[in-house]
Amino acid sequence: MYDLVSQMLPLFPAVPLIAAAFALLAPWRPVRDAIMLVVPAVGIFAGLGLLAYTVNNGPVAHNVGMYPGNVAIPFVGDSFSAIMLTTAMIVSFGANWFAIAGGETKSRYYPSLTLILLTGVAGALITADLFNFFVFIEVMLLPSYGLITMSGTWARLASGRAFVLVNLFASTLLVVGVGYMYSVTGSVNIAALNGVAAGNGPATVAAGLIIIAISAKAGIFPVHTWLPRTYPGTSAAVMGLFSSLHTKVAVYMLYRLYVHLFDLDERWGALIVVVMILSMAVGSFGGLAEATIRRVLGYQMLNGMPFILIMLAFTAADGQRALAAGILYTIHHMITVGSLILASGAIEETYGTGRVNKLSGLARRDPIIAWIFAAGAFSVVGFPPFSGMWGKVMLVVEIARNGNGWAWAAITAIVVASFAAFLAMLRVWRKVFWGRQLAQDEVPDELVIRKKLMAPSAALILGSLTMFILAGPVIDFTMAAAGDLLDTGSYIHAVLGDDAVALPNPSVLEGGA
Repeated sequence: MYDLVSQMLPLFPAVPLIAAAFALLAPWRPVRDAIMLVVPAVGIFAGLGLLAYTVNNGPVAHNVGMYPGNVAIPFVGDSFSAIMLTTAMIVSFGANWFAIAGGETKSRYYPSLTLILLTGVAGALITADLFNFFVFIEVMLLPSYGLITMSGTWARLASGRAFVLVNLFASTLLVVGVGYMYSVTGSVNIAALNGVAAGNGPATVAAGLIIIAISAKAGIFPVHTWLPRTYPGTSAAVMGLFSSLHTKVAVYMLYRLYVHLFDLDERWGALIVVVMILSMAVGSFGGLAEATIRRVLGYQMLNGMPFILIMLAFTAADGQRALAAGILYTIHHMITVGSLILASGAIEETYGTGRVNKLSGLARRDPIIAWIFAAGAFSVVGFPPFSGMWGKVMLVVEIARNGNGWAWAAITAIVVASFAAFLAMLRVWRKVFWGRQLAQDEVPDELVIRKKLMAPSAALILGSLTMFILAGPVIDFTMAAAGDLLDTGSYIHAVLGDDAVALPNPSVLEGGA
């Protein structure tokens, strides 16, 4: 069984890539649309299958093109990568569904570009090699440039320019860091690099460059300003994809690298807490004065990243539970923010604007979308009965286990940031959904949001509700994911086997402790 599962790992990036070619060649739009939905749907079941296997059997790996000295393209799946793959596919299905309903797939190239994006995401989530991670990141970025600018409007072209410049800089820094890591250690295999940055000068510098580059892609303070300007400049379907794919792939790799390369080195804890508190302040308060719904949601994306990453600083008391809390909040954030973005897209598609000062009284006019948006707002703030409540409760509880001053500073920041997020979402609700009805001469009464535009966001928010109701099994899966992430020995054995050669020795590296 192990051999069968391991040999299927390369199919995660290969199938979307092959499907992208078929979608490009297909002459009929319904066929292209079907391919765009079938691939992530199959990916959901494949991800769940991988999750079920790895929860019971541990990590599974397959090396493509194994040469002497462990030179290969290594793919590895564990519970952590499986749960991230599954959630990414769920949100991708919802975003693609919305794109079809909104007519974005009229462009022949849209389905192919989204499938190539999924290729990069799948590859980045299962690769065990830093250079191949860089390659898959670039595979993600190339179609993203096209998706951003596809509409041809000047606003989206400007967004595309900023997106390109920032990501080209981050990618350059990433490949420099990867190259420097290879020059110092002789390897870029994550399994081979276990513990290499924990106190070893040159390796730590190389790892630091990689971390900074990935943090820029995640939108972490102070390299965050590009994200709330560029993502809302895209279509809602594209923003939904980006919010759950680009930033969360970065979060995944930051978790993976901090465990493997830094060995959860506690010396970085204070720095992590300070940076994440500043990120919370920017993300939570930044959206209070924004003029459009999706700009507000862009800052909610920023606000979610430090909630996840701050858990890296609080693994001393119980590392597995701390990382499980971060993983739970990650999957909650992917689903909830995706739902909110698609709901705002349904409003924009119908009324031609997402500006809060041009919309009013939608709660009476379109009660279904009002309920969906309210549920998403409740979830992102942390109110029951949605996944955000368990996500934030677990964060606070696991941080409090540490009981030091930094823990209470972090809890205070989480409470304040959650309150600010509540104010930002309440402002949108008050201006867009409450108030007077839109005038008949502005918007005819018969103009209401079509149900097919609301369905994707409704499906995702039902996912958040399900996570609240089935909190026990969901937490069990996140605990298993955190356990696999921390079980570096099993990961190393799966990737390198019993006779690994050409491994760096952290104790004898230049500048080592």
